Amino acid sequence: MPPASPAAPARTNVLGVGISVINQTTAREVLFDAARRGRRGYVTVTGVHGVTEAQSDPAFRAILNGSLLCTPDGMPMVWMGRFAGQRAIERVYGPDLMLNLCEHSVGEGFTHFFYGGNTGVADELKRTLENRFPGLRVVGTYCPPFRPLNTDEREDLQTVVDELRPDFFWVGLSTPKQEKFMAEYLPILCGAKIFLGVGAAFDMHTGRVRQAPRWMQRSGLEWFYRLTQEPKRLARRYLINNPLFIGRAALQLSGKKKYPLDCSSSAR
Repeated sequence: MPPASPAAPARTNVLGVGISVINQTTAREVLFDAARRGRRGYVTVTGVHGVTEAQSDPAFRAILNGSLLCTPDGMPMVWMGRFAGQRAIERVYGPDLMLNLCEHSVGEGFTHFFYGGNTGVADELKRTLENRFPGLRVVGTYCPPFRPLNTDEREDLQTVVDELRPDFFWVGLSTPKQEKFMAEYLPILCGAKIFLGVGAAFDMHTGRVRQAPRWMQRSGLEWFYRLTQEPKRLARRYLINNPLFIGRAALQLSGKKKYPLDCSSSAR
């Protein structure tokens, strides 16, 4: 008999978004098991920005709650989980999750596809990670336009993915664009198994965006580091969303406001 599939991780309620109670090891185990068994689904890598966007967008909140995993991408997700008694929760940062799965997939023979980034970024990411992890199988890349795909582009992508049949389909767009893309294209790109939206990981692993020092990441100050790197693009995200999150989190933790949680897995 095949080994039993790992139980679906518990979720902790962060403002109505179910954040998976996982760490890098348990995330890898769940996703590798899903790939081996041919299960399908998408993974949302979620921090303060995503949770805050979900407050005014019920459809986006449903996408997060319908994910195979909704990883705690930022330390505030970890702290909220621990306040709720989930001592096992640890940060599962998108760029680190990508390295984790790529490194350990070599021995498993899993295949990968990179979708996103500016022209040439996905191809450079392929070369970078194949050099870092000899034997890594990146079977394809695609650089999308800065707009929704038209009919011909969608059909071309579908043909490519149906032919290559990647185990892991990595999406490097921005939130909430990448999450909405995964939810829409999961039933269209049937050749791919697990979709993962990892945002800036493409640019970070190709050296286009610098990562914050580990001590800043662990202390919850990565937002400040990234703001200094890209102030025009990120000012609204951090200077508006962060205070909103803090205020709402205080209401939830104090019991003054309830945020209903409705999670249903989209895995197939």
